[in-house]
Amino acid sequence: MREAAQYRSTLRTIVADLRQARHKGVAEGVEVNFRIDIGRRTFGLEGSPFLPVPTALQVKATVAATESYASDQVGIRFLPSGGASGGSIEVIRASGSGTRLRVDWLSGQVSQEPLL
Repeated sequence: MREAAQYRSTLRTIVADLRQARHKGVAEGVEVNFRIDIGRRTFGLEGSPFLPVPTALQVKATVAATESYASDQVGIRFLPSGGASGGSIEVIRASGSGTRLRVDWLSGQVSQEPLL
């Protein structure tokens, strides 16, 4: 049960961070970056404390080549226009099931779908 709770909590937090980044970018007219540090197993909005990925979970990301940074960091950049650099984030449970979060590059909208 603990793993299931960690999975749901991590998924909710990532979705909330992505949506907050889009909202902040549009509201404040600035670029906002959501980052994942694959090596350190952390994630969050640039400029805020990063949160840990629970050990029972795996996070993978597919992002634009321009959004790959040093030391295993990748990101999705949200623009003042409401768009984003786009990409997807997979949150995977130990069983192999999980969820893919997609960020549309044109609208910056966040959607989710189960991994098959």
